[in-house]
Amino acid sequence: MPGVTLEGVTKEYPGGVTAVDDVSLVVDEGEFVTLVGPSGCGKTTTLRTIAGFEQATAGTVGIAGMEVNNTPPDGRDTGMVFQDFALFPHMTVAENIAYGLEVRDEDDETIDARVQEMLELVELPETADRKPTQLSGGQQQRIAVARAVAPKPSVLLLDEPLASLDKKLRETMQVELSRIQKKLGITTLLVTHNQKEALTMSDRVVVMNDGTFEQVDTPEQVYSNPSSPFVADFIGNANLFDGTVVETTGAGETTVNCGGISLQAISSKSQQPGQSVTAVIRPENIDLADRSVTTDGGVSVTTIDGTITFTQFGGGQTEFFVETETGQDITMIQQSEHTRLKTGDHVELQIRSSDVLLFPNA
Repeated sequence: MPGVTLEGVTKEYPGGVTAVDDVSLVVDEGEFVTLVGPSGCGKTTTLRTIAGFEQATAGTVGIAGMEVNNTPPDGRDTGMVFQDFALFPHMTVAENIAYGLEVRDEDDETIDARVQEMLELVELPETADRKPTQLSGGQQQRIAVARAVAPKPSVLLLDEPLASLDKKLRETMQVELSRIQKKLGITTLLVTHNQKEALTMSDRVVVMNDGTFEQVDTPEQVYSNPSSPFVADFIGNANLFDGTVVETTGAGETTVNCGGISLQAISSKSQQPGQSVTAVIRPENIDLADRSVTTDGGVSVTTIDGTITFTQFGGGQTEFFVETETGQDITMIQQSEHTRLKTGDHVELQIRSSDVLLFPNA
């Protein structure tokens, strides 16, 4: 049985504003799916439509195999964690967790047992009698999750729950949230604008753009085989070049002229000479010519001359910004321990044709 289904869901606001445009999705029971995209793309509206806080203008929303379009939020069997956690400040931690159970008229013995179970789940049994203001941000986040899942909902909805945490705590809580979700086996939808969060936590990723689902796939496929230049540029770092196909071979290798750079690419799609395309190259797939560049049969290497204009040290990796002799900018990522390059150095970059993705321009 699917955990959540969206069939042709559209959400329009007065004034002709379409926030979500004819989207469809099936989330399997127990699956962790993340909606990711830039601000204003419709991801939070999609989540709120599933929760029942927004009503779909068209289409069908289903939870646990049941259509819920006309079901109010408290009848949809979902638990929700908000960006600001929304814990009741006048209640203790235990009272916060118990709230949803009390609303359902559970008996005191059941409530006490479930509260203790949830505190053990989030590894905070010692906080039962504290107020939310006496907890750290990470602790508040875990208590918010405990409160959401205490009534045993079919679906857990997470709306940017880590956005207010600092980087280190955020990364720690990514692991904690994933652990809790897997232990409970609960169907989960997360909304975030953080690409790394989406890639590390999810079974599948939904990349949204202007109210539509641009790509729905595993994190590995979304990163390695993006469906469009938008996805490639939004998920991770990418070099994008507009170009024109010069020639193709029977083996699928394509030569593209990108503003004076003759770039070799291997394309699974048929390209025609003169066709306008966008070439996409990940920074980590660019190598230096003074290294041994290994290639498999049928793979060519493009060599590009340039000058380093800026470096950005990131610990284990360093990002290099290179201006080519044809005046274009390329970003390259190298392991910090392997290079001592600096601003002003001349470099020769090498790119395997198998690492170049081509997308036809409309």
